[in-house]
Amino acid sequence: MAHKSDIALHEFSLNIVKQTGRALSHILDSKFGCVATFEGVDFESDASFGQQKRQTVTPEKRFSVKLRAGVEVSVWKADLTNFPVEAVVNAANCSLHHGGGLAYALCEAGGPQIQMESDDYTHKHGPIPTGEAIVTNAGLLPCKKIIHAVGPCLPIKPTYSEFSQAKRQLEQAIRSILDRVDKDQLDTVAIPAISSGLFNYPLSDCAETIVSTVRDYYGFSSSRWNLPREIFFVNHDEPTVTEMMNACHKILAPHQHYQLVPQGQTDVIVNTTSLERDLKVGQVSKALLKKAGQKMQNEIENAPRTKHIIVTKAYNLGSLIGLTNLIASFSPFILQFLFNSVLECLQTAAARQHKSVAFPAIGTGNLGFTKKEAACIMSEAVVEFAKTFGGKMDIYFVIFPSDYGTFQVLQKKSKEKSYDNKEAFRFNKAPIPQISLRSCSKESLCEAEKWLTHFLVRPPRPMVIYNNFIQHLGEREYLQLSHLTRKGVKFEEFLSKGHACLTVDGDSAEDVVGAALQAEAMLCTVQEEFVREEEDEMCKLLAEMPCERERKTKTVDNSHREFKERIPAFRNLDLWILKVDKVENSKLKKLFDLKKNQLGCSSEKMFQRIPAQFCEMVSQIGFHAECAPPEDPKYGEGIYFAGTVKEAMDVWKEEKDKYLYFVEADVLRGDSTEGQRGLILPPAKGTESQVRYDSVSGGSDISVIFSSYQALPRYIITCEKKQSQYFVRYTKHPWCLSLKVKRQIFLINIYQISI
Repeated sequence: MAHKSDIALHEFSLNIVKQTGRALSHILDSKFGCVATFEGVDFESDASFGQQKRQTVTPEKRFSVKLRAGVEVSVWKADLTNFPVEAVVNAANCSLHHGGGLAYALCEAGGPQIQMESDDYTHKHGPIPTGEAIVTNAGLLPCKKIIHAVGPCLPIKPTYSEFSQAKRQLEQAIRSILDRVDKDQLDTVAIPAISSGLFNYPLSDCAETIVSTVRDYYGFSSSRWNLPREIFFVNHDEPTVTEMMNACHKILAPHQHYQLVPQGQTDVIVNTTSLERDLKVGQVSKALLKKAGQKMQNEIENAPRTKHIIVTKAYNLGSLIGLTNLIASFSPFILQFLFNSVLECLQTAAARQHKSVAFPAIGTGNLGFTKKEAACIMSEAVVEFAKTFGGKMDIYFVIFPSDYGTFQVLQKKSKEKSYDNKEAFRFNKAPIPQISLRSCSKESLCEAEKWLTHFLVRPPRPMVIYNNFIQHLGEREYLQLSHLTRKGVKFEEFLSKGHACLTVDGDSAEDVVGAALQAEAMLCTVQEEFVREEEDEMCKLLAEMPCERERKTKTVDNSHREFKERIPAFRNLDLWILKVDKVENSKLKKLFDLKKNQLGCSSEKMFQRIPAQFCEMVSQIGFHAECAPPEDPKYGEGIYFAGTVKEAMDVWKEEKDKYLYFVEADVLRGDSTEGQRGLILPPAKGTESQVRYDSVSGGSDISVIFSSYQALPRYIITCEKKQSQYFVRYTKHPWCLSLKVKRQIFLINIYQISI
């Protein structure tokens, strides 16, 4: 994405983002096509912010072993909101306020009754102590129960005493979960990595504590116990899944073959080869040669060497490990040479803007280094690289399944570097709180910034949301709104001149803005569902199979004839045409042609002005009254079009917008009559109600249709208002100037390294 903007967060806006990060991500993506990342924000949840915008994860079993008691333990990459078990565990806080992360996702999927039942519990019994767990019903989730467990929360830099206490509390939380499984006679339960992420419990230690506690709990089985059939360790992010696999392998099945490499892609893979550059020597080299093919061997034989490494292409490995293959070649037994080789690999990868590098345990094979020596040198090289690296890079150490001893040494050295070498890792400071927005369009980025400013900088009271999809809210959405009123927030819905509005007010400004953002996210979801339903209906009408969504517009080059032909319509209106997108939607074209044959009339070129958030929607499913209600719908409640751009600016007035979006369309007016306020269909012809006019009009330049298939979007035209010119004039004193200057804000980006 070519365009980026960083928006600093201060006390008020930071508190809002902490509560509503997930909703904000959804809105910015849905409305403006902007990807939002949050830096320096501790979200109000026990889960990592990777869950703030949850994506569908296909359940994937990664590890399985059966304990001596007969209980199966497995590791899964999956989404807890739709995982098929009898009970799921929620990483809860003491007050059972499910306001973010995993807790929010479970409530959103399961409905408001989960939060209601949690509130009832804390009202009767008070907060839940750390280390304890309670059970509620699961609402609409595909399980019977939710076990709400409260894990420990650590400071960012815990003391040894604080960590020891937290470990005991986490062990108690896991035992409390298993006690509930036993008491409720549950057959299966899914447990996430409680207390990792924003509760600052180190992920690797967290995984080992959870697994060892489960092992010890079922270590002394008895026929009197109601043993579960299976314990599932379920997380949706790759790092956590990997650590749970590592812990299970180490604690439950140390002799079981197991892949320790995170699944997926890496940009760079590092290999050691002989001085003769023969890839047939060495296990890793042989495997690479077999997969990549002879072309890699041919290239390495003739490739120039820079200091310690040789760089080759990936060849047939491209689909698995990405772009580049770094091959280190050096003399055996020279420790400094190994250090320099690893460091140069990392520096070369960074210079080529790669984001991930995978290393084997270099030197522990034919080169004769001990595991301890190799682990120490490689770790030192990573630390040295990190001191001057200003970006983010994932560094993997890849170990053969049978070589678990090397893995243990590397893991130990990694922990030592994390805990002991604090001076070396002083660059890992928390970034300044900010939202980073990225978009392929500078106009979309500007729209998103303006929208965010409205909510986060100087929000009005009350807040008013104008969106005709408010009329599509159903029972589920009203239940969610009613839940938000528990914070003292008030909602009022009204209709004014065809515009649906929702006002949000209350005693606390933070609660009002938070509730308004939740409502906005809800409306985005309603709109997305509306688009999906319309696309399905279009397929049914055409007797076609639904297909994957794809982009329906193609940007026209500004030197092209189609671009230049659009210019005269905007002349003398103080508008610059920035971009012309041609709509290419075969389904809409077929339906329009069918309607054209039915009405037996020719089409006319007309215009509609729409908000930025509906541009993609129009290209997908055509025109709908929800997208562009006019300033005053005095000719009916249908879909309005104007004969000229000037008339469109009068029908849809909004003087403060910097960018304006117009759709040029072919419209079938057919047999038309004069419109009037309140019409939801064209008037009947004569006394027979079955025969109606095709459209209504408001003079020669305004037409209102009531069937979306009577108009075909052809071009979406993005315009910018021309800026007023500023002139310099002299005052009485020739050295004084009266000059208007625009204020500019400069933001400094501070990046955080992640090794």
